[in-house]
Amino acid sequence: MRQKFPNSIYIDLLDTTLKGRFSRRPSLLYEMLSDKEEKTLVIIDEIPEVPELLNEVHRLMSEKGLVFILCGSSARKLKRKGYNTLGGRAYPVYLFPFVSAEIPNFDLQQAINYGMLPPHYLAKNPHRRLSAYIDVYLKEEIKEEALVRNLNNFQRFLEVAALTDGEMINNNNIAQDCGVSANTVGNYFDILEETLLGFRVPAYTKTMKRRLVQAPRFYYFDIGVANNLLHRKELVRGTAEYGHAFEHLVIQELRAWLSYKESMEQLSYWRAYTGQEVDAVIGDARVAIEIKSVEEVLPRHLKGLKTFASDYPESKLLIVSLYPINRKMGDVECIYIIDFFRRLWSEGI
Repeated sequence: MRQKFPNSIYIDLLDTTLKGRFSRRPSLLYEMLSDKEEKTLVIIDEIPEVPELLNEVHRLMSEKGLVFILCGSSARKLKRKGYNTLGGRAYPVYLFPFVSAEIPNFDLQQAINYGMLPPHYLAKNPHRRLSAYIDVYLKEEIKEEALVRNLNNFQRFLEVAALTDGEMINNNNIAQDCGVSANTVGNYFDILEETLLGFRVPAYTKTMKRRLVQAPRFYYFDIGVANNLLHRKELVRGTAEYGHAFEHLVIQELRAWLSYKESMEQLSYWRAYTGQEVDAVIGDARVAIEIKSVEEVLPRHLKGLKTFASDYPESKLLIVSLYPINRKMGDVECIYIIDFFRRLWSEGI
């Protein structure tokens, strides 16, 4: 924010002294800014630290025409306690881990093993940083917001959720593994999503021809987090673990692309009860993407896309893989993952 808007007024609520002053007297913000010119940009970092300031922000926007950027790692605390969320005057913007287009000489193996969070992707010892992130930040984030009563149960849930990363959610099965109720598991997934630590990808179900699976899939917000929770290190091509991480990375990139492009299209997946599936569907079946960490794309890898195309014949069909030569196999376009990422950010799909 400092680099992007160097001429803005910047207020950092991690400054203990500043936080204390605003906490004791929120109206100090109005007094501090009421003489500024209309359209003056004000950035308040870590707004959840003093959510009472939102009323003053509202006043300054309405009366003085000031413009605000409010930053924070989670809006759950604000929503839960009923603070002023500036309805109708604000809209959310999400920042994601690195995307491939932001990294010169993007290293696919580094990304699949350690994720795309800047401190982890760039670190010389990412294992240590990832462990610290999980053990300190994630647990403390949950603990600080008093979101769960039993942290041990929640820690177990984090690990079981990592086992189901990229899989369909079954609350009953996860509840048995964690020793909690299915309702509690549902609440735990809500916590991960609302604190931006994970996300659910819904099933695409718009069809009249066949019975479809409707359960969502769950992913942690960064593949490095899932790897660390599962104690996966130095993933090797050709293994099931590598395949899961490969798929997660592509889904992670697609999700960021749709958000940064301010697209109205939804990311979903498709699976028939007969077993055929497509890993990613963009919009109203506009694009269907199968994700395979294979060195050679074979006709059997296209079965899900072919079945999908029989229901949605207008769809653009893609398979993203490790095969380095881009080519067409009938109606399916086979794209090397690095080329797919480049095209995604330069031309879109």
